Amino acid sequence: MYNEICNLKFLREILKKYDIKLSKSLGQNFLINRGICTKIVKLSQINKHTGVLEIGPGGGVLTFDLALKAKKVVAVEIDKKLIPVLNYTLKNFNNIKILKGNILNIDIKKLINEEFKEFDDIIVCANIPYYITSQIIMRFLEEKINVKSIFVMVQKEAALRMCSKPGHSSCGAISYSVRYFSYPKILFNVSKGSFFPTPKVDSCLILLEIRKEPAIKVENEEMFFKLIKSTFLERRKTIKNPIRTRMNFTKEQVLKALKESNIPSSSRAQELSLEQFGVLSNLISKI
Repeated sequence: MYNEICNLKFLREILKKYDIKLSKSLGQNFLINRGICTKIVKLSQINKHTGVLEIGPGGGVLTFDLALKAKKVVAVEIDKKLIPVLNYTLKNFNNIKILKGNILNIDIKKLINEEFKEFDDIIVCANIPYYITSQIIMRFLEEKINVKSIFVMVQKEAALRMCSKPGHSSCGAISYSVRYFSYPKILFNVSKGSFFPTPKVDSCLILLEIRKEPAIKVENEEMFFKLIKSTFLERRKTIKNPIRTRMNFTKEQVLKALKESNIPSSSRAQELSLEQFGVLSNLISKI
């Protein structure tokens, strides 16, 4: 079965058998490259003590490889039509559980507690539509879900931004958020030909190794993230403007906080370090 599910002809036949047409609205691009799956499993270092939560199993190619090494794999698939396909392609495994659902609507903490109650080593593997990648990643990070690491396939451009170091011109608000909660790293590039249907862009596999403690200490996390998001909404402007207009502070309050933070008022969001945002956040939270 392993060689079959990596075969495009077989995949087309089984989709036809179950009368399934892949949906662009769901961003369905199945990973079919056997070599990529093997590489992901090797890099994840999963073993017979590992629990894996897979998001977006598609046709089950990666799920198959994960189940060969892990103690248990729970695969969450949003498309109910694919459940019979997965039940067929993965029928020889007794350590796989397939759940139908939208990971954005599922109580992930409850799911982890129920399915991996006695697991110390839990990882997440995800091949998900690019347009909801950030939402899903930030749910795991902000809700402090008890997982060791997250391996996620993302559009190459998104990967570069997500893993960009704060202070670099290519970084965005998510760069700071991701690094606050984890150690992000691009593992390798994945060509668009590794998927079916073939997407228009290449991808990257990134690793987010979850920190035991946030990268810096802030007095008010909500204020910290609001500050970052507000300033990046107007990244071409100096930070004093969005802090004043979007966070409802006076010009005098903003200039005073910037001065006490030793941050030039002419600075733009992408020029600040994570630590500078932390210091500034701590000061304005007291205003």
